[in-house]
Amino acid sequence: MSAAGFGHLNQRDESVADPVAPFDPLRLCVFATIAVIAAVTGPFAVAVFAGVAIAGYMRARRAGLLRSRCKLGDTRLVLAYLCVLEVLALAAIPLWVMLWMRLLG
Repeated sequence: MSAAGFGHLNQRDESVADPVAPFDPLRLCVFATIAVIAAVTGPFAVAVFAGVAIAGYMRARRAGLLRSRCKLGDTRLVLAYLCVLEVLALAAIPLWVMLWMRLLG
């Protein structure tokens, strides 16, 4: 059987729309993983994540980013928020350690 007579079968039909990809809930899995890390490690995780975010936003601001897609918008507000989180997390670490020492001791 020759393939010469069937070449028209392997062509895209322009009248048919592209199939819509199903929603991928990957972000929900990422959020759940971050929540577990935060629940287990407490203020240590908050301090690390806030520190990384502060470094990232400071670098982006120096590169010219003035508005963020974050709900706070202005990168100065985002940096202030992250700095408050960092200070609170660092202040909570000794309390967290004492709590675990009391629970395990």
